[in-house]
Amino acid sequence: MTGEPPHPRTASRRVPPSPHGRGNWYADTASDFPGPPPLDGDASAEVCVVGAGFTGLGAALALGNRAVVLEAAHVGAAATGRNGGQVHTGQRRDQAWLEKAVGRDDALALWRLAEDARAHFKTLTDTIDCDWRPGMIHARHKPNGEAEDAAHVALMAGRYGYDQLELIGEADLAHELGTDVYHGGLVDRGGGHVHPLKLAQGLARQAMAAGAVIHEHSRAETWRRAGDRIIVETARGRVTCERLILTGDGCLNAMAGPACSRVMPINNFIAVTAPLGPLAGEIIRSNAAVSDSRFVVNYFRKTPDGRLLFGGGENYRPGFPRDIAGMVRKNLAKVYPRLAEVELTHAWGGTLGITMSRMPFVGEIAPGVRVASGYSGQGVMLAPHVGRLLAEENTEALGLLSRVPTPPFPGGRWLRWPLTVAGLSWYALRDRL
Repeated sequence: MTGEPPHPRTASRRVPPSPHGRGNWYADTASDFPGPPPLDGDASAEVCVVGAGFTGLGAALALGNRAVVLEAAHVGAAATGRNGGQVHTGQRRDQAWLEKAVGRDDALALWRLAEDARAHFKTLTDTIDCDWRPGMIHARHKPNGEAEDAAHVALMAGRYGYDQLELIGEADLAHELGTDVYHGGLVDRGGGHVHPLKLAQGLARQAMAAGAVIHEHSRAETWRRAGDRIIVETARGRVTCERLILTGDGCLNAMAGPACSRVMPINNFIAVTAPLGPLAGEIIRSNAAVSDSRFVVNYFRKTPDGRLLFGGGENYRPGFPRDIAGMVRKNLAKVYPRLAEVELTHAWGGTLGITMSRMPFVGEIAPGVRVASGYSGQGVMLAPHVGRLLAEENTEALGLLSRVPTPPFPGGRWLRWPLTVAGLSWYALRDRL
């Protein structure tokens, strides 16, 4: 392999903080977004939406002038504006798992729902400038998985009519990625990647153009019922509504009731290199996104200006490590040893919600109050569509999602953390064995 050497590491570089997280490359490369003002006083709407992430914005776009959105921080904050931008097809669990968990009929219905989400997502990327690029590569980090991959391709083509998957062998994958650490895998032409903050801001602009009202810096603190209405309180005002939609993924609070025992926040970390110059042409030659098979997934892709955006590493406690760049660099260097000393111009963390089954928790927790959260890393494509389903009160689709098992974490809301962290840490250790 040839090409200019990567840029040297410059530990002294400092990236100014942004409202979307210190050192977030997405915030530095998105266009200016005029922040909507906080709620100040009383407001009313048919539907109050809590959270201006992908789910909440998808709901707001579908509702238009019937919606008021309360966002504790900024449009696209938390996981929405800080994730890897990877667009996976299907659900978070594969169809073989779903057939065992919910039966073949519901598994087929869930696949169709995901395909509807993909079609909806395409309409968004056709109208929002968010750096959409097609192609998703699933890379195996262990040998001897060819038969399992082939069985998955056959199942998806034969039973589900999905013909966008193809096998890729070890040598071809090494040439495609510019690294020989993987043992083959799958190429999914139906997936891809986006700039998630640009997508979120574009969704917000479309929702506001349709008449939805968004309030940033307006944390919803409590809700209560008053006759046939629901009142949502913030520090400086309240919204009276007929229906309430609670989103927020890893940022759910006690307002979400039973969802809090089923969705647990974890932190994931990303770094971006300086432009790689000619070397960028030897890395991910097709410009697809890449996700590997580890329990703690490494995921990476190139940016339009020839940087490598690499996600790797997570923790299961409140707060981020002091040296996020150093944490990600260790994982990046294992995949691309020749980039071990590359300059990392940006590094940041984000909080997402996971469930025990890794499928989203979608349900009605009280009459007129619905929750959607816990996409477990697969919300970029699914969440805007789920938001639309919530807005439209699509009882068939919402009933289908509610039947997917999302059991409480052991120990419930208060003891789930130490018990679950022990289990997650064991699986993370297996990646290193």
